[in-house]
Amino acid sequence: MAAIQAQIQALLAAQGGAGVGGEARGSNMGSHMEVAKPAIFKGEAANVGGFITACRLYLRMKMRGTSVKEQVQWVLSYVQGGSADVWKENVMEELESGEVEYESAEEFLTSLKKEFGGGEEESIKAAELRKLEQGGRTMEEFVQEFKRAARGSGYERRPLIEEFKRGMNGGIRRKLMEAENPLASIEQWYRRAMALDRNWRESRKKEERMRGKKEGGGGAPKQEQRPSLPQPLV
Repeated sequence: MAAIQAQIQALLAAQGGAGVGGEARGSNMGSHMEVAKPAIFKGEAANVGGFITACRLYLRMKMRGTSVKEQVQWVLSYVQGGSADVWKENVMEELESGEVEYESAEEFLTSLKKEFGGGEEESIKAAELRKLEQGGRTMEEFVQEFKRAARGSGYERRPLIEEFKRGMNGGIRRKLMEAENPLASIEQWYRRAMALDRNWRESRKKEERMRGKKEGGGGAPKQEQRPSLPQPLV
């Protein structure tokens, strides 16, 4: 296992971009693009999905030219603490002994999700989805948050639509439910809800501008007007 630990340390040093070797490798992996590295994963079921997504993106953008073994070791370098440490040590021993060999980094990420996700992650995601409400957020912001929570929650089709309807603000929900053409898919609900929300916010801005113009320029006695002063910003 010491040999694999040494390889992981060397891989981390190369990823840091130090030295001629790091620069040469970086040029093969698109180092000109900034890609966020994953946060340390400690084995929490609620964080496994985000960790895997971050790893998958980095591997695709920055490590396309590396071997599967190097990619797996790189992911393991971000698995630290808690129950994850024991699992990590077991995987490293299996890799060193040749007991296990992954055909792709994706296969390894799948095994990681199976180990730390399981049914618990789905329960956590479902509970989070049921608590979501739009509130003061724009519909675009709410849709993105809703999509994130829905991913891996087990909700789909009609139950997913019902949760989305429940979480959005009442005015938009009523307009969508009163529409002549019923919406069939969750994607249609997303698009129509965002369009209505944008139109409503634009209408409010126009009303505020008109109200500001009336308050700033209409009906005041001439002797009280001061044209030399700048008009209020609206």
